[in-house]
Amino acid sequence: MIIVYGLKHTLAPRKQQIMQAIYDCLNMQLDIPPRKHTLRFIGLEREDFFCPEGRTDDFIVVEINLMQGRSEDTKKRLIKMLFCELEQRTDINAIDVEITIKEQPPHCWGFRGMTGDEANDLAYSIYR
Repeated sequence: MIIVYGLKHTLAPRKQQIMQAIYDCLNMQLDIPPRKHTLRFIGLEREDFFCPEGRTDDFIVVEINLMQGRSEDTKKRLIKMLFCELEQRTDINAIDVEITIKEQPPHCWGFRGMTGDEANDLAYSIYR
């Protein structure tokens, strides 16, 4: 699951480009098939979204929830690729992007009526 937070007025017109950049990076770096993750956009009003000093109205926060198992290098490559792709595709400078990867053990995931550790039919490996 992925959540993107930002100011409503700057996030809304870029949703499609942000979505595609994230899905493409997940596919290239983690071998996750396109559109296999839930992606939510939360557009906030200025009074509900306090950005760090020195950021612009383009500031976004990207939270990526994954099952544990990927290597540190794989996650670092994903983060760096996201910075590059978001800047190229949406003109959001890397200074205006914060990315957090949150990991949980597979048994803490539930989908298609089973837990993540029971799923033996994933089209990708969580151990890369």
